[in-house]
Amino acid sequence: MAKTQLNVRVDEDTARAARERALERGMSVNRYIEELVRQDTGEVGHTFVESAADFMKQYEAVFVEEFGAELEGRREGRH
Repeated sequence: MAKTQLNVRVDEDTARAARERALERGMSVNRYIEELVRQDTGEVGHTFVESAADFMKQYEAVFVEEFGAELEGRREGRH
């Protein structure tokens, strides 16, 4: 993916905190900020949910065959 430069101004405390957190995580400040934005926009979670849904669609028959009766009992209130 192409990168775009983004310049932001923050107070020194915020800049210091960003540098410290990035260092703690072993990444650049740029990468740290990029990760924060991705988390905030839900990209990581959304990708996970889509992948899980695709997995369930692909293997639905296997789950029904293996656990169908057990799952049906749970829906009816039996455990």
